[in-house]
Amino acid sequence: MRVSVDVLEDLMMLVSELVLTRNQLLQLARANQADAFAVPLQRLSHITSDLQEGVMKTRMQPIGNAWAKLPRLVRDLAHELGKKIELDMRGAQTELDRQVLELIRDPLTHMVRNSGDHGLETPEQRRAAGKPETGRILLNAYHEGGHIIIEIGDDGRGLPVEKIRAKALANGLATEAELAQMHERDVLRFIFAPGFSTAQQVTSVSGRGVGMDVVKTNIEKIGGTVELASKEGRGTTFTIKIPLTLAIVSALIVEAGGERFALPQIGVVELVRVGGGQEGAPRIERIKDTPVLRLRDRLLPLVSLAGLLRLASAEEVAQEGFVAVMQVGGQAFGIILDRVFDTEEIVVKPVAPILRHVTMFSGNTILGDGSVIMILDPNGIARATGVGADAPAEERRRNVAASAALRSDARSSLLLFRAGDETPKAVPLGLVARLEDIPAERIEMSGATPVVQYRGGLMPLVAVSPGWMRPAGAARQAVLVFTENDRTMGLLVDEILDVIEERLDIQPGSGRPGFIGSAVIAGKVTEVLDTAYWLSSAGDDWFRGSRGAASGAARPRLLLVEDSAFFRHLVVPALAADGYDVTAVDTPVAALRLREEGAEFDAVVSDIEMPEMDGLAFARALRAGGAWSEMPLIALSSRADPADVSRGREAGFTDYVAKYDREALLQSLRDCLGAPLAA
Repeated sequence: MRVSVDVLEDLMMLVSELVLTRNQLLQLARANQADAFAVPLQRLSHITSDLQEGVMKTRMQPIGNAWAKLPRLVRDLAHELGKKIELDMRGAQTELDRQVLELIRDPLTHMVRNSGDHGLETPEQRRAAGKPETGRILLNAYHEGGHIIIEIGDDGRGLPVEKIRAKALANGLATEAELAQMHERDVLRFIFAPGFSTAQQVTSVSGRGVGMDVVKTNIEKIGGTVELASKEGRGTTFTIKIPLTLAIVSALIVEAGGERFALPQIGVVELVRVGGGQEGAPRIERIKDTPVLRLRDRLLPLVSLAGLLRLASAEEVAQEGFVAVMQVGGQAFGIILDRVFDTEEIVVKPVAPILRHVTMFSGNTILGDGSVIMILDPNGIARATGVGADAPAEERRRNVAASAALRSDARSSLLLFRAGDETPKAVPLGLVARLEDIPAERIEMSGATPVVQYRGGLMPLVAVSPGWMRPAGAARQAVLVFTENDRTMGLLVDEILDVIEERLDIQPGSGRPGFIGSAVIAGKVTEVLDTAYWLSSAGDDWFRGSRGAASGAARPRLLLVEDSAFFRHLVVPALAADGYDVTAVDTPVAALRLREEGAEFDAVVSDIEMPEMDGLAFARALRAGGAWSEMPLIALSSRADPADVSRGREAGFTDYVAKYDREALLQSLRDCLGAPLAA
């Protein structure tokens, strides 16, 4: 069935208006406490969301459509330059909005040309460098948290740091003293400066004299970022992060200088309340004339939104309010806000021509009360102030493989709460999807199990404290929401205390069910939750298998390969409490990079079903030879049928454990490592 593009665009516009009307009705219902309309409005909200999702799917196209002409382009390029080039395209079925697809087509083509022309060497140069004659260009695309990540990399000569340094000095982009103090990663970013090129001569192949600044500008126009990693002699990788769609986004409605703005939620890492007179609360400090926030042993540069938009004097920085911690590429900074109202799904309208020179705005929207507000652009704010330029990204840049690693001996973010007694309790923040404060009357009973209607479904609730009773009257109930794929569970707690970042040094407990041990956190003895125990209490669909505990003080080194961040945060603390030193990565590719860099482990625990490379292919790659070819390799998978186990053993796995059978995993580790852990 052929449908005109104009019809689809009109349909999308109508859905956008429906979302605005839905928002307006919900706001009216909240303001007037119209209980009679609560249920129909909730139903309308769900239908609107489903309709919006359905219409969005009609606009989605595989990114492979933008890559269709690249194989021929690379063949022609190889012939013209006398090089041997192989193009490896992965994730071609990754879908994104047609509008975004059109806008990134030209930047991608330009960057592939650059890799073939400037990045890859001739066959003679590659032989001399001990490389295969055929150079490789990698295109990889995948979804990550509402964004599309596109990697364009090559295994060529890498960017010439000294040439870039000399060119930057010649162009007056930095002084010799500034260049001497700059980290290599900051020097490389000069290639994004307007008119910057290290090419000896302008050719018709790549750029035709146009530098990477055009690519960066075009990507930032759609709210994306470009990251760069390069090593001389080994190659260059550009990582582009772009939004999935430009039509409807989730945003925080905030206030600064008496004006309301929409701040896209996708760039917000966390919200911090500052001041307020509470002892120990974070507060804004000054280093010379620059406001900073001391957040978990780290100084975060701050931007006053009211001062930046000239709604107040730049010197008048409020000492109370909120700081939105933003992440733009590898740069982190905070935006000082007066108030934070709510989260809304907003329809993005283009900026009026008269305001297009103000780069801090990416569009405008209409709120539920009918008022028009501007949408802030975190990239534009970072560019306008420059606060993110010196943000500490050293750990993230150190190497590609380690950047995705979660280590059991590293500092981790923990959520502290109270439940049942006065002893604080902790759970890794990475496991918690949301913190909810729900009215007690919304909690219903399904048999003996408390449940709540949550986001179009029923969410089972599990109480940490024994003998939990539903709060009476108008009381509210704090709930920690855990989500993995389509499964959701709420943990009922008495009070949420704080979010803190500390190293988890867990001392195994006395076998009390639901807790893996105790640790000293923020100067107090704190019980650490065994989250898997409580998830299993919510239903058998989370895991299959039994539970158990073990303890020990020896520190065998384990590598966990698991693409689900949820399971990484679940398994790492549990294994660390049982005496293992654990490093977790999200892909087999990252694990193989660790092997190339000489990392040493005693055993590897790997998931089976993973994108890009599955666990079976990973096992075959390890057994094919190299430093880890004889290492014990344990499969951890939700599929543990005899046929699955047989395939796993054929691929090279030493043992096969159902996810998440903790007792079986610990027993398998003891067997594979040859001896039980020393008590």
